[in-house]
Amino acid sequence: MSQSSSITFFNEPGKPVKSVPSIITPGKTYPYVDNGEPMRGGMKDVYFGPDKSYVIAFYRDKQDYNSRERLKKLVTQYYDSFFNREGGEYYKELYCWPTDMVETTDGKVGLVVPTYNKNFFFQKGYATSEGIKGKEKQGLWFASAKFRHPQFSLRLDESELGNWLSYFQICVKIARGVKRLHAAGLAHSDLSYKNVLIDPVSKSATIIDIDGLVVPGLYPPDVIGTADFIAPEVLATKHLELRDPLRKHANRTTDLHALPVMIYLYLLYRHPLKGGKVNSLDTEQDDLLSMGEKALFIEHPTDHSNRPKLDQVSKWTLPWADVAKLPYTITGPYLKALFDQAFVTGLHDPNQRPNADQWEQALLKTTDLMQPCSNPTCQQKWFVFDNTTSPRCPFCGTPVKGPLPVLDLYFEFKPTVWRPENHRLMVYNNQYLFQWHVNRHVVRNEKLTAEQKIPVGYFTFHHNKWVFVNQKLTSLKDLTEDKEIPVNTMVDLTDGKKLLLSSEDGGRVVVITMANK
Repeated sequence: MSQSSSITFFNEPGKPVKSVPSIITPGKTYPYVDNGEPMRGGMKDVYFGPDKSYVIAFYRDKQDYNSRERLKKLVTQYYDSFFNREGGEYYKELYCWPTDMVETTDGKVGLVVPTYNKNFFFQKGYATSEGIKGKEKQGLWFASAKFRHPQFSLRLDESELGNWLSYFQICVKIARGVKRLHAAGLAHSDLSYKNVLIDPVSKSATIIDIDGLVVPGLYPPDVIGTADFIAPEVLATKHLELRDPLRKHANRTTDLHALPVMIYLYLLYRHPLKGGKVNSLDTEQDDLLSMGEKALFIEHPTDHSNRPKLDQVSKWTLPWADVAKLPYTITGPYLKALFDQAFVTGLHDPNQRPNADQWEQALLKTTDLMQPCSNPTCQQKWFVFDNTTSPRCPFCGTPVKGPLPVLDLYFEFKPTVWRPENHRLMVYNNQYLFQWHVNRHVVRNEKLTAEQKIPVGYFTFHHNKWVFVNQKLTSLKDLTEDKEIPVNTMVDLTDGKKLLLSSEDGGRVVVITMANK
């Protein structure tokens, strides 16, 4: 039986189950349900295992030697290096990675892939009907303004949408996933909202279609990517022969174009290159030029020729299509700088593009600038505090009420010399402080231990003043008043106050500024 894929038996009436052997592990077989109607992907036919814990995806086309070797590496060498070591469980949730490779007696190659977690399927779907209930939560649904417009007939149910902060947290995970691939020398090759499933409610993401990864030393896949995410240099050279040395293929730097496109889409619900500029009267040629050779950031700081023309955009895309009303600067200073690097200096110079780690860190630092909107009906619920004299939510216009403490983080450059870290924490009521704020040697990434994720204290508005309640910091000191702040006591947050968060190596000092006074 391990040598044949043609044996048929039945585990339920009318549901024939076949079995196919592993190429990797001799003697191991995988049953799958074949009712003659597989789910059809772009290149594969997909069948469920009997208990639906996995699927087998068979390639319709014959795989050549290089393709087979690439797939073998993905399910053996790279699978082991990603998952069979410390921290591997984190990545099992972040990638839908094939676990084995199979082959039928007639030479059809397939991959065994775990099925997606149930939170990556719509629970309700549209607000007005159940049309997509049970469908995969491809990122496309959440990257388009129309699917969240209150009057759009196919808008998503509000319970599926999450809030603005959710998308920052999702983007952090995607950036981590890309960072880990690149650290292994791999490139995704087709990073897009089609190949990323997200759930804004649980703030989770999973990267799929891992079998398209570009493996070093083996010929790259024939696909050039998904429209909207293909790097300009790939589109500009796609007319050349596949093996022409001048033709640009999917690699690490093309991922570093697709990643910020996806982040921009998830945070601003519009495409960074699709504006009002016409490069050709031929629609197809115009699209090729606009995304390729002539690509131009719609919010380019000096060249405004590709700004969206509001009389030409769909009403369902407003207000997001209006870059004057909701400019990319609402994502904060750290992301604004990286968007400029990705879509201005790096758009046509791949080596200038920010790497995935830079995106992860900028996203995390931006979450420290976020404030909850005080308007309970605000659709986005959160916004990035802009530190202006009269701050307000950019989405609903609700002004910030009362003073807010801003904590600027400093590190000890050398004994008694403290330097700013270009990192600040905006305080809101009942916000937590964590180890990664306290000590610069604790890096906020996927390697955090359970203990490092426990808050060390919290901020609260108490008796008409802002205070920090110390829960775990054993060496917290008020430097302004030169006094220790023991565990289970509190310290007032006032303008200009300096606090030493920890006397340990790497411990930080914060300087407090009261904003919106």
